[in-house]
This record gives sequence, structure tokens and C-alpha cells, in this order.
Amino acid sequence: MDPFMQAAIDEAQQGLAEGGIPIGSVIVHNGQIIGRGHNRRIQEGSAIKHGEMDALENAGRQPASVYREATLYTTLSPCSMCSGAILLYGIRKVIVGENQTFMGEEQLLRSRGVQVDVLGDATCEHMMRDFIAAQPQLWNEDIGE
Repeated sequence: MDPFMQAAIDEAQQGLAEGGIPIGSVIVHNGQIIGRGHNRRIQEGSAIKHGEMDALENAGRQPASVYREATLYTTLSPCSMCSGAILLYGIRKVIVGENQTFMGEEQLLRSRGVQVDVLGDATCEHMMRDFIAAQPQLWNEDIGE
């Protein structure tokens, strides 16, 4: 297992343990995690704290060059909001744990020159399938349904 995807999975599991939605993300620059986060919408009553957004927030202010050289790892295909942030900050590579439970804006990202690699990770998929089955109302809220 890639240690950075494992770190994103660890974040997702932490979010689940906190009573939230199990989606985690890390941002890696020069082989180091500079930001990590997990979906905190439930825990913080937030409208925007998806895993990727939390990782960006926790990375803090960075020069544009850092984002252009960074890779974002996420356990789930990025939604429209998170994909917009990826484009805004010029992140050029995204590693996705799985996209079977939710297909985000991968085509948009690719059309704008972002390399998107989907791992098809069973741990990520099982975690989301179990959560969606157990908490469909929270999941639908998270994706705007």
C-alpha cells in the first residue's frame, strides 16, 4: 500500500470514528505530507469541510508553486467543490482510492490537464459502501441530494 494513500485512509477512518463521513485526503509535496484532513461536515456543522477541503485548509497558505508540484490523495473521487479547489490551486496530480460508490468530476479534472489515477482500492470502497448503507441520509446530504 502506498503510504500516502494509507494516510488518507487513516484520515477517513478517523472521521468515521468521530461520527462523520469516512473520506480522507492528504496533500504531498516533495515526498512529505503538507496537509491532511477528513470530512468534518457532521462534526463541525460545516457546509464545506470535505476531506480534500480540510486537507487544503490544514496545509495552510502555500506558494502557487507548491500546489503545482503537489499530489493530492483522496479516498473517494472528488466532488464538484473539491475539484474546483484542485483546479483553483493548480494541483496537477490526484490519486483516487475509489470511484465506484461516487463518481466525482474526474472528467473535468482530466479535461483541464490534471492527471487522475484511480486505484480501485477495496478498503476505500468497502468503507464507503458500509457507511452509505448505514447512514444514507447523511451521505445524501453530503452529496447534495
